[in-house]
Amino acid sequence: MSQMSRPAVSGTGCSAEQRTVRPVGHYARPVSAFRSTVPRAPLRAWQLRALTAMSDWRHGSFLLSAAPGAGKTRPALELAGRALRAGDIGGVMVVCPTAPLTRQWAAAAAELGLDLVPDSESPRPPRGFQGVSITYSRVASASHRWRRELPHRVLVIADEAHHLGEDLAWGEGFATAFGDAPRWLLLSGTPFRSDAASIPGVRYDRDGLAEPDISYTYADAVRDGVCRAVCFVAYDGALSWRSGDDVIESSFETVLSTREASRRYRTAISTELPDGLPRILREADEKLRGLRQAGHGDAGGLVLAADTEHARRVAGLLREVTGRSPLVVLHTESQAAAKLAAFTRSRDPWIVAVNMVSEGVDIPRLRVGVYATAAKTPLVFRQIVGRFVRTVPGRPVEPSWLYIPADPVLRDHASTIETELRRAPRKLSEEEEGWDREERLRTEPGETLHFEPLSADVAPQMTLFGPPAAAPPVAPVGPVGPAAEREEPGERWENVPAFERRAMLRGERHRLVSEVRHRDGSSHRDINAWLNRRLGISSVEEATLEQLERSVELLVAKLTQRR
Repeated sequence: MSQMSRPAVSGTGCSAEQRTVRPVGHYARPVSAFRSTVPRAPLRAWQLRALTAMSDWRHGSFLLSAAPGAGKTRPALELAGRALRAGDIGGVMVVCPTAPLTRQWAAAAAELGLDLVPDSESPRPPRGFQGVSITYSRVASASHRWRRELPHRVLVIADEAHHLGEDLAWGEGFATAFGDAPRWLLLSGTPFRSDAASIPGVRYDRDGLAEPDISYTYADAVRDGVCRAVCFVAYDGALSWRSGDDVIESSFETVLSTREASRRYRTAISTELPDGLPRILREADEKLRGLRQAGHGDAGGLVLAADTEHARRVAGLLREVTGRSPLVVLHTESQAAAKLAAFTRSRDPWIVAVNMVSEGVDIPRLRVGVYATAAKTPLVFRQIVGRFVRTVPGRPVEPSWLYIPADPVLRDHASTIETELRRAPRKLSEEEEGWDREERLRTEPGETLHFEPLSADVAPQMTLFGPPAAAPPVAPVGPVGPAAEREEPGERWENVPAFERRAMLRGERHRLVSEVRHRDGSSHRDINAWLNRRLGISSVEEATLEQLERSVELLVAKLTQRR
């Protein structure tokens, strides 16, 4: 396929008498009893088309470009399952940007009967598993070891492949680790990079545009009722700020220098001017309340903030408007992913986030957004828009609403969002800095002119896109990927993915080993060695689910027997 980097052929503190030993009846089922019985949603037309196109693909790379929220995960896993059953491949390896995404892939795979180990430290899964899901970072940190240990005939699935760059660490590590893999399936809703680097395995035309083997655009997805339409509401008005000794007043219609245009934007998203962003937050909350009253009772809203301090000030404004504190999620928090997951399941109205809401963050109930981040690249803009296009199974596919400053760069992105989600790589202007070089709501280092937002009087000016003209269809019922709604843990044991059962069994084994050590005085090492001898394994890493279940039974028997 691509001429570049193509794959080649080739302790408790209590005694046992003081604690109730947890029963293990639910752990003792055979593995076959845990196979998923969740009914699968029918494949969408474009997914069937993608599977047909991949049916004769045996070697090289294959780029599947589909809009965020369209369901790229499903055909990738369907292909893997069919190839495994046919004996065409010996295993599956999914590579993702983040650790939470590896778990989403493992959960989605379990729904289709495939067992993957998420965030694995090795390319070789334990017995009983068909593959692993890992991060690009983990691979890049030990790419040569991964290459040496790579199983034969493995299918490599690169999720959000635009994170790879041929001259960057992740891209180089990926190409090194999986250079001997016969097939790379590359998935992306935005198959281009803001830094103009080429993506390994992607074929480009003479103009530098990526050439997907299968393409399903945002416009296609909206037309088919697979994704929501997004109504962009641009806001503008009189903005003024102090620049050195001068006071400048302007709307977004005026052409300014790069520096003053940047200050105008920062004035528009300032939390200190009551008739600026605070007014837009009130408008957005009114829209969200209306959507909730109209039938979408758990509809959610999201504000994308510029930085930590900005996010907290935005949260304070929302608390004044709504009477309750919104959830604030910061990329520096260790529990950020868990907080996002909790918001997804809740009915809370608002969430404020910094740098956290990109690929793999699936909150289908989001219906209203406020764009108040300083990041303005095409890639970041499309990723953010992608958070509002998800549908909720069984509910009408009604539009979402995104409030944006009427900045020319953002208006340009919004006006072209319905076109193909691929562009020629190009060098960014200073005005279009990304996540890693985003503007801050403070004076830039080395800047000599004083900047201070003074006033803002803004209002929604226009809606770039309206709701679909036709009556919106109902989103399909049933799981279709990581974003699908699932039963709460514990409701049905047969639907618990193998990787989660494995983690629970290992946790139970560790807890029981600690109780045995406390009661008998033996060391953890001796108890684990005894267990492994009984099971015929050298380490717990090798244990199958059945062997982990047996180890729990042995420990419970040891704790309950008379001394």
